[in-house]
Amino acid sequence: MHFASQPPGSATARVAPLAIRRYTATTALGRGRDAQLNAFRDRTGGLRPNDFGDGDRLDCWIGRVDGLESEGLPDALAHWECRNNRLAWLALQQDGMFDAVREARARLGSERVAIVIGTSTSSIGASEEAYARLQATDAGPAFPDDMRRAIVHTPHSLGDFIAHATGLTGPCVTVATACSSSAKVFAQAARLIQAGLADAALVGGVDTLCGSVLYGFNSLGLVSQGKCKPFDATRDGLSLGEAGGFALLERVEDGAAPGLSLRGYGESSDAHHMSAPHPEGLGARLAMGDALARAGLQPSDIGYLNLHGTATPANDTIEAQAVAAMFPETLHASSTKGWTGHTLGAAGIVESVCALLALEHGVLPGILNSAQHDPACGAQIRFDNQERAIRYAMNNSFGFGGNNCSLVFAA
Repeated sequence: MHFASQPPGSATARVAPLAIRRYTATTALGRGRDAQLNAFRDRTGGLRPNDFGDGDRLDCWIGRVDGLESEGLPDALAHWECRNNRLAWLALQQDGMFDAVREARARLGSERVAIVIGTSTSSIGASEEAYARLQATDAGPAFPDDMRRAIVHTPHSLGDFIAHATGLTGPCVTVATACSSSAKVFAQAARLIQAGLADAALVGGVDTLCGSVLYGFNSLGLVSQGKCKPFDATRDGLSLGEAGGFALLERVEDGAAPGLSLRGYGESSDAHHMSAPHPEGLGARLAMGDALARAGLQPSDIGYLNLHGTATPANDTIEAQAVAAMFPETLHASSTKGWTGHTLGAAGIVESVCALLALEHGVLPGILNSAQHDPACGAQIRFDNQERAIRYAMNNSFGFGGNNCSLVFAA
């Protein structure tokens, strides 16, 4: 099959830019934007030998956020207590994000600010704990009293928590499309604002480590025993991580300069396989092409591309080949998962933050832990950092089932 004769996104209409008023991420590298930027500059990663959970542990490396065990939710939010919502609360406190949301709520009205949040596992770690602590009753096994909080055991736990934590009463959506979840939130928010259902949107994503994640990915044979090495010729699997991040998007008034902004998005669902990418990168090409078309840009306009780059053999080869088919060799493209690990439903927002940092500071990260170039991957794949000013950056986030999303940002 050959796709070059019909460029992806060729019939996609351009969209109005959305200003990014504030953005933040908390990962294994630390809390807030500066922690991420400094780690990229210093080429210091956040992966460490697996120390998560009790008893026997998988022999692997993880990206773990420090402090979650000791920093609980405020008493008023205790009903949502779990590791995932703790990380959401922690991430909201960084880089003035909570204050920015409060200001938007006061200025626009709480009902005019939407919430669109991505996650893959949500609070499943709390459900694991509840089942591990089942208690005998006359009616049969039951959750312990402190775990009988139904909202915590649903995929929408995160979205519901954010709504109550921020006091926002506009549309509230939880997106769960595996590893593209918190990239697709940007597209969903753009449609809500374009449709007139909101004037601004708090977007983001949070996923935390849990047994289902670690053992589930290991059962698929996707977890490396060492630090992940994206696009390296000797790569043998991913390193899992946890993270939380947010961005505040807002409609731009006519004639106003948008500044840092979302310029385009592209989504696809090639449905080739439950967990393997399309062998010719069809979904990736469609998503990237539509994002460029909505932004009104050519591939040569992109200065930095944050790749999905999980460090699994098939994923990296296919993504690199799709990129090589669309972009010039001068493109600086890299995966930052060697710094943070693969944060699943939070990967989209975390790696969008990486792209936004590149736009603001001119720091184009390379790839950590990788040293041996794979001849199957094109010249766009860069292991070393580069510092230069760019105007446009892209982020790729590709999920199981071929559920893909690409985003274009501008400075």
